[in-house]
Amino acid sequence: MDLKSNHAAPVLTDPAAPINKSRLGMHSSLFPCSPPLAVLPPGIFLTIPRKKTGILDEFRSSIWLDAMKSSSPPPKKITKDVSNEYSPTDADVAYNAWMAKYPSAIASFEQIANHAKGKRIALFLDYDGTLSPIVDNPECAFMSDAMRANVKKVAKYFPTAIISGRSREKVYEFVRLTELYYAGSHGMDIMGPVREHISNDLPNCIRSMDEQGKEVNLFQPAGEFLPVIEERKQADAESEAERSEESVAYQAERSGTTRVFRSLVQCTKDIVGAKVENNKFCVSVHYRNVDEKSWTVVAQRVHDVLKDYAHLRLTHGRKVLEVRPVINWDKGKAVTFLLESLGLSHCDDVLPIYVGDDRTDEDAFKVLREGNRGYGILVGSAPKESNAAYSLRDPLEVMEFLKSLMTLKK
Repeated sequence: MDLKSNHAAPVLTDPAAPINKSRLGMHSSLFPCSPPLAVLPPGIFLTIPRKKTGILDEFRSSIWLDAMKSSSPPPKKITKDVSNEYSPTDADVAYNAWMAKYPSAIASFEQIANHAKGKRIALFLDYDGTLSPIVDNPECAFMSDAMRANVKKVAKYFPTAIISGRSREKVYEFVRLTELYYAGSHGMDIMGPVREHISNDLPNCIRSMDEQGKEVNLFQPAGEFLPVIEERKQADAESEAERSEESVAYQAERSGTTRVFRSLVQCTKDIVGAKVENNKFCVSVHYRNVDEKSWTVVAQRVHDVLKDYAHLRLTHGRKVLEVRPVINWDKGKAVTFLLESLGLSHCDDVLPIYVGDDRTDEDAFKVLREGNRGYGILVGSAPKESNAAYSLRDPLEVMEFLKSLMTLKK
């Protein structure tokens, strides 16, 4: 994987597609698709034209609102008639058609198992909405003990990685399993196994130690967007009490997103329910608890901050706006990197499986769909177009699927 960059220009973007007229406020499905990601061409740093300042016009405001609404569609409802029997609605018919296109990975497990015969499975998992339920407070998105136990078991049989929009440190705090590999910030902060040719050839890839003192490769493709990090020993000298006090601000202080993070915290502090989360290489603005009437206000405030940062872009998640570097990197490329790190790329006897619920997981689904490399499994009960091959309704079904995977080794 060629990741050598041209340091003469400040940012990265998709070299195969023109710059969209608006990197802020466009539904992510309207963005040009990334090119195949096995090889990233040199010279992919491009200068992004700075956007004009001003108030969102009615058209752009409508696009923002539509994108924010579609980021977390309401769950499917089934109505009953007066005879107390289920009466299918147009929504039910649409849902059944959607299920025919994205069948249950549990109901279709025999088909998956047949395809997996004689192959080595590599498992990739999102966290929020996949291993843990979506909750009002993102700091309380805890996975159940039963889920943790099953993830631990499945990792004994198959190499397993979690690829999350959270910071790598934060998702590890939630999961607390040393058997896994972790990629945070939508794959912009990866801790994977040591492979000599990878660590020697890639910029921003260094040798490091994991929580158990094991040597690993730490790859941060957006590392150039971070300022110089203060000495570790200085951080270690700080008391635990100091770290816990205003911990979000502490984490932001040690990351390169401090300035944007602080600006977003300041400009949204008067919006009831808004929460800004620092995830090291990206900043998340949660509006799940914001009155829908104020969603365009959230969008406007974020736009006002980002207009001064040409090297940042905005993407949408499930009721969250995410600010990240304009870098040609996503969860799909993180999957490819981890497969190469594990020595499983370009192998006919490998079956990668990616399970995720978010729009950002579509890049990984797309990678696996191309060339029938593996299976993407979308978690959710609301019909939507996807690059996934199968679906699961919720984290409980994800856990059942993991249990089924383990039977392949018994």
